[in-house]
Amino acid sequence: MKQSKHRWQRTLILCLLSLSVVAPVIFVSRRLQLLTHDGRTDFLEDLSTVKYRADLLKSNAIKQEDSEELEEPKEVVYKENDVDSTLSDGSENNDDSEESRIEGSRNNFLEKNELDHDETQDQEVHQKGSASMDETQNQEAQHKGLSSTDGDKKKFNITVMENQNMQTHSQRKTDQNIKVKAKQSDLTVNQHRQVSRHQSRRVTNQTVMEIKDQIIRAKAYLGFVPPSSTSHLVKELRLRIREMERAVGEATKDSDLSRSALQKMRHMEASLSKANRAFPNCAAMASKLRAMNHNAEEQVRSQQHEVTHLVHLAARTTPKGLHCLSMQLTADYFALRPEDRKLPNENKIHDPELYHYAVFSDNVLACGVVVNSTVSNSKEQEKLVFHIVTNSLNFPAISMWFLLNPPGKAAIHIQNIDNFEWLSKYNTFKKPNSSDPRYTSELNYLRFYLPDIFPTLNKILLFDHDVVVQQDLSTLWNINMNGKVIAGVGTCQEGETSFRRMDMFINFSDPYIAERFDVNACTWAFGMNLFDLQQWRRHNLTGVYHKYLQRGSNMPLFNTGSLPLGWLTFYNKIMVLDRRWHILGLGYDSSIDKNKIEQAAVIHYDGIRKPWMDIGLGRYKSYWSNFMKFDHPLLRRCNIQA
Repeated sequence: MKQSKHRWQRTLILCLLSLSVVAPVIFVSRRLQLLTHDGRTDFLEDLSTVKYRADLLKSNAIKQEDSEELEEPKEVVYKENDVDSTLSDGSENNDDSEESRIEGSRNNFLEKNELDHDETQDQEVHQKGSASMDETQNQEAQHKGLSSTDGDKKKFNITVMENQNMQTHSQRKTDQNIKVKAKQSDLTVNQHRQVSRHQSRRVTNQTVMEIKDQIIRAKAYLGFVPPSSTSHLVKELRLRIREMERAVGEATKDSDLSRSALQKMRHMEASLSKANRAFPNCAAMASKLRAMNHNAEEQVRSQQHEVTHLVHLAARTTPKGLHCLSMQLTADYFALRPEDRKLPNENKIHDPELYHYAVFSDNVLACGVVVNSTVSNSKEQEKLVFHIVTNSLNFPAISMWFLLNPPGKAAIHIQNIDNFEWLSKYNTFKKPNSSDPRYTSELNYLRFYLPDIFPTLNKILLFDHDVVVQQDLSTLWNINMNGKVIAGVGTCQEGETSFRRMDMFINFSDPYIAERFDVNACTWAFGMNLFDLQQWRRHNLTGVYHKYLQRGSNMPLFNTGSLPLGWLTFYNKIMVLDRRWHILGLGYDSSIDKNKIEQAAVIHYDGIRKPWMDIGLGRYKSYWSNFMKFDHPLLRRCNIQA
């Protein structure tokens, strides 16, 4: 009985041993057939090269990681001898080499993943076989040392289950490693593509610059020959220059060039090589290039002076659309009956308890934006009164505009400067030797006669016509001016483009000026100023203005314009406001912080680049155009756009 039991156990153990040996062999043979088409021989050859290929792939991966750390492409040094090879190889095959490099790196990573996967599976097979052999030996030891009971069968079954669990866990880890490596390979390929695109963007104008360099060199060589020379080389260089200039045209990047440009570059380089042999003196060539550089700088300076002149000329010229609008409004105004020309709410214009704003202007659109922006941001529109003073030429147009576009609940009062009979006795407006309307316009000097223009008012806020109101200004009317005449924003913050000091505009070498004023005194900005007319009358500042104006006409005390006169007249009479009330420079400074502009109560387009002109700074135009309805029929008729 015992012998039969031992025989049965030996039979069972032998079966398990045979199973553990045969199963891996079958598994490996099936794997061989899947990996190769030619059978076992090719697979063994592949296995013999696994170590070599794995080492090669690791070294390639190291090189690729180093290339990814490059932040800039290598500089391309232009050499005369390498032009043909550069044009034929570098320009035409650049895209193909870039794509092949990326595809090669992707294939290398895919091959590495397959090899790693095969090695992992082979290791699993060996692990399974060794695990089975260890199991068999352990079972034999148990068989020799233990009695044959039913507990032995249970232990054997538990061991088999543990081995199966280990195999399943190993297979899952292998699958996870494959997925991680695949993701890493895709990420690396994407990084290579991004680097290649970044490098291609950096050199997009390389060919254009080389063409321009060739043209400059050819012109320099032509400078060595007499103008009347008709040699074959001179004709060839002139022909190449014309060809290259037509080829490059207005191109700024390589993609704008035609396909024939590269061939023409090769022809030009051949001609330059001939010229180099004909004129080998490098010192003369360097001298010629320096002379050409000097001439180019002189041309740039001349162009800059011409641009400045044209910009100032455009600033003094009325745009065609604005002239059309004034003519249309004037014609419509005179077509009205006299009783229809009255503006609404005229009974408020003399009430000193209301908020009175004054604008001196001959520009219809500018007046419209000042009024619209102030009304739109006001919390008490019924308290607003606008006083617009203009000349007789623009009085009908401005009146008609506000008849067609009344400012809501606010009152508006339009006056003609020619109706101020008291103003004729002064006759001190126009400054000789100046053609700039900013200095000769009578409207620009009316600010010194505010108490005479508005005899019934105690306070008035004066706007320039190139401002835009962005906040409610009612709190400004309630500030305590402490006996000062004018309230404004200072312009003495160093480092800003609006920085001004009195010595920059006033002649302090004159003893009369040096005794009465501080050379380091701060100035303030006109354009948004609150005036206490009662204090003005008490100090007789209009008389002070006339005194400095008369003295300045006899000797050069200050620059042309009304700003220096204002600083002298209101010296020590200014109350400085917080800078957020008034932001300057939108007519000449393109670097003003956007946050400061949006937080300011009033923005000022001081300078020559006004927002209603084509030369205005584009980044600031929207703040102005938001308060003008460009779909108005009259604006469309005169082709006035934002």
